[in-house]
Amino acid sequence: MAEIPKIELTGVTKSFDANHVLKGIDLTVAPQESLVIIGTSGCGKSVLMKCLNGLIRPDTGSIKISGKEILDQGRPALEELRQHFGMTFQFGALFDSLPIWENVTFRLRHQQALGKAAARDIAAQTIAQLGLAASVIDQYPAELSGGMQKRVALARAIIDKPEILLFDEPTSGLDPITGGVIDRLIVDARKRLGATTVTISHDMASVRRIADKVAMVHNGVIIWVGPADNMSESGVPEVNQFVHGLTEGPLTNDWKNDQAGS
Repeated sequence: MAEIPKIELTGVTKSFDANHVLKGIDLTVAPQESLVIIGTSGCGKSVLMKCLNGLIRPDTGSIKISGKEILDQGRPALEELRQHFGMTFQFGALFDSLPIWENVTFRLRHQQALGKAAARDIAAQTIAQLGLAASVIDQYPAELSGGMQKRVALARAIIDKPEILLFDEPTSGLDPITGGVIDRLIVDARKRLGATTVTISHDMASVRRIADKVAMVHNGVIIWVGPADNMSESGVPEVNQFVHGLTEGPLTNDWKNDQAGS
C-alpha cells in the first residue's frame, strides 16, 4: 500500500484581481521529508506557504494533510489542524513587548492552562536545546542579536512538538556562519521531532544543507521538483540559472521583458 503523503497539493490556484499568482500547483511532501521551495522574488512562494498554513484560501484546488482535505473544514476544525503546524517568519515576528519566555510559550499558554513557573521552565528547556542560556528567557527581543532572535523563533515553532514545520527564509539577514548554525538546528529539530518541513529560501548554501527535495516555482507553477542532490543537473534552464546565481539566462530575460512592457 502506497504511503499517504504528509502534505499534498493538487491544482492550487490563487489570484488577486487580475494578478494570477498561483496557476495550478501540484506538490507532495512525504512524512518526515524536508522540502525547500525556491524561486525568484514575486514568483508565488510566500502565497503558496500562506495557502498551506491556512492564512490564505486558494481559489481552486485541494490541500490535504495526512490525506485529510483542509479546504472544506470549518474554522474550529482548521484551528485544531493549525496546532499541528509550527512556523517561523522571515523577520522573526517576535513580540517586542514580551520577554523571551512569553514569546516562546505564547501559543502553548493559549492552548493549555499553563502557569507562569511551568511556562518559564518549558521555555528554558526548549531554548537550551537550541544552544541558548537559560538566562535569556528574561530578556526582550531587542536585546538579542539577529541569530539569537532566529533561535527564539525556532524555539517557539517547536515548543509544542508539531508534526509539520514551516520556515520562511530562516537564514535571511544572517552571516554565513550564523546561517549555518541555524540550518543545523533546523535539521536537528526535524529529526528530533520526526517532523515534515517546508522551507522557502533564496540561500542556496542553506538549501543544500537542509533539503531532501527541492521544488522551483516560476510564473505561478512548479517547473521542477527533485532530490536536492540533482539540482545542478536538472536540465531546466531556469533552475540552472537560479541555482548557480547566473546573471544571464531565462529568468533575467523574463525580468527584462517585464521592464520593457511596463
